[in-house]
Amino acid sequence: MAVKREKVHFASVDELLGAPALTGEGTEEIKLEDIHSFNNHPFKVVDDEKMADLVSSITVNGILTPVLLRPDGKGKYETISGHRRIHAACMAGLKVVPAVVREMDDDEAVIAMVDSNVQREEILPSERAWSLKMKMDAMKRQGSRDSTTSNQNGWKSETAAVIGEELGMGSSQVRRYVHLTELIPEFLDLLDQKKIGFVMAVDISYFDKELQGWLHDYYKEVGFLRPNQIAALKNSGTVENMTEYIMKQTLNAALPQADNKSRKVTLSEKKLDKYFPSHYSAKQREMVIISLLEKWQEENK
Repeated sequence: MAVKREKVHFASVDELLGAPALTGEGTEEIKLEDIHSFNNHPFKVVDDEKMADLVSSITVNGILTPVLLRPDGKGKYETISGHRRIHAACMAGLKVVPAVVREMDDDEAVIAMVDSNVQREEILPSERAWSLKMKMDAMKRQGSRDSTTSNQNGWKSETAAVIGEELGMGSSQVRRYVHLTELIPEFLDLLDQKKIGFVMAVDISYFDKELQGWLHDYYKEVGFLRPNQIAALKNSGTVENMTEYIMKQTLNAALPQADNKSRKVTLSEKKLDKYFPSHYSAKQREMVIISLLEKWQEENK
C-alpha cells in the first residue's frame, strides 16, 4: 500500500519577503497621505538599487502584497509592516495602497512589526539589535515572564530563548544583539559598514559611553582597532576609572611592535587650532611643535 506523504509547504514570495499572515482579513484601499511610519521604527528605508527595482515593479504591477496597518485613534493609520512598499508607492506616484487594517495594542504592534521584518536577509546588525530589544521589552510588558522566574537575568534568559527559537538563533546570540543597543551611534555605523566585527562591537558595548567616545576618536585618528587592543582594555582592571590618556597608552601598548613602528601620526588642522593663534602659519606651527618635542626629549633622557 502506498505511503501517504506529508504535504510539503513551500514558502510563498510573500512569506519570504516577511509579509504578514492575513488569513481571513479583508483588504482596504488606504490613502497614502493618511499613513505614517511606526514610532521609532528600527528598520532603515534606503533609496538603493533594490528600492529602485521595487519602485519599477510597483509602477508596472502595483502593490501585490497588502501592507499591514493599525488605526492610530486620530483618523490616520500607523504602518506595522510594509514601510518599504509604502515608500516605493510614494515614489511611484500612487495615491492609495492595499492594506489590512488590524486593531492592536502597542506591544502587539511592536511584536508584529519586528516579526515581519527581522527575517529579511539584508537586515543590518543595528536593525536586528534594536528590533530584538523592542520585542524583548514588549514581551516583558505583556507579562511573558514565567511565574517561577523572579529575577531580571532569569527573565532575559528565558525571553531570549523564546525569541532565539523563533529566529533559529541561540539565546546568548540574541542577548549579544540586544546589548549592541548600548553602543554609541558611531560604533553601530562602523558595525553596519563592516569596519569592525560583531564580537568586537559586543565587547565595546560594555564600555561606558564616555570611554566609547574616546575609543571612537582613537579609531578616527589611527584608522583601525584590533581585537587584542579591546581585549587589553577589558583586562586592564581600570576601565571604570580610565582616562583618555591611559586608554591610548593601553591601546598602543597592545599593538605588535611592527605596527607601532609603522604607525602614522596625523595632527589635523582642527586639533591644532585649539593651541595656536589663527595668524600662525604652518611653518610657525611646525617650529613650535619641534621645539616642544626637543624639550620633551631632553627631559626624558
